[in-house]
Amino acid sequence: MFTATSRYQGIEIATHRPEGGEPIPYVRRRFLPDRRTLTVIAVHVVRDGDRLDRIAALHLSDPERFWQIADANPVLDPADLTARPGRRLDVALPTATTGSPHGF
Repeated sequence: MFTATSRYQGIEIATHRPEGGEPIPYVRRRFLPDRRTLTVIAVHVVRDGDRLDRIAALHLSDPERFWQIADANPVLDPADLTARPGRRLDVALPTATTGSPHGF
């Protein structure tokens, strides 16, 4: 269902079965990896006008892998990662992901 570089690759597809209704498939919740277990492959110093997709294209050769940068840096809002020039961002390899066995 997801490409090999998707952050959702490997997350279980579950099905909600409402009483009297049609089954509804959904992707279980994705938990963020422990940053301490990630392999950092580069450090990027944010410049004015930087965007995560462009940083991912530069370091990972794929703008759609921006989520790897977000996973490797401690913020709640990914926009915060590029809001301040001079910030140092870790660029890391992904780890195997797991979803909640309870569906949330």
